[in-house]
Amino acid sequence: MTVASRGPAAPLRPDRFAVVLDLGERGLLVGLYILLVVRLQPSLASAPFNGLLILAETVVVGFVVFRRQTSTITKDPTDWLLALSGTLPPLFFHAGGGHLIASGLAGGLMVTGILIQVSAKFSLRRSFGIAAANRGVKMGGPYVMVRHPMYLGYAITWLGFLSINALWVNLALALFAAAMQVARILVEERLLSADPAYRGYMARVRHRIIPGFF
Repeated sequence: MTVASRGPAAPLRPDRFAVVLDLGERGLLVGLYILLVVRLQPSLASAPFNGLLILAETVVVGFVVFRRQTSTITKDPTDWLLALSGTLPPLFFHAGGGHLIASGLAGGLMVTGILIQVSAKFSLRRSFGIAAANRGVKMGGPYVMVRHPMYLGYAITWLGFLSINALWVNLALALFAAAMQVARILVEERLLSADPAYRGYMARVRHRIIPGFF
């Protein structure tokens, strides 16, 4: 997820390395998404709500594949490691394990998380990406409440999936991804705060994910 300014300045032409990074990011995500669908598909007959995770990741992949090109993308390997570590673990989730709550309640959590994600992504439109980049500052929709609502949506979706697929491997992946998402937020804001428009946005919207807390 990224944000960027509304200014009328013409975008810079991205350098070749930025193009390679951009295309590589898309290709990796699409490949792992296909493996996720293949892995979860056999479980859908007995656990149809698992299809909501596929739907959530379809939204992510779709926005990445069709996003706009960027002229300002981080080339720091650490930034890329954080971005991928926060994004890719859910693509390794497995079906199975016990149910911690009723399937209907878990499905409700997942739908809520997906709606938050979709709302945030439609606010960004084609400015969405994985690695930290300035693709333009968006301040509408759920971004008037917190600076990173998309990550809140991810967490709620994962919680719903974990509650009906209670495997230790899924819990470990979700906790790791959540920790990396927090680090990723800090990386994104370090890059974006170079933009005066984003600094003004940070002053108006004080919290990153949860109002009054973080």
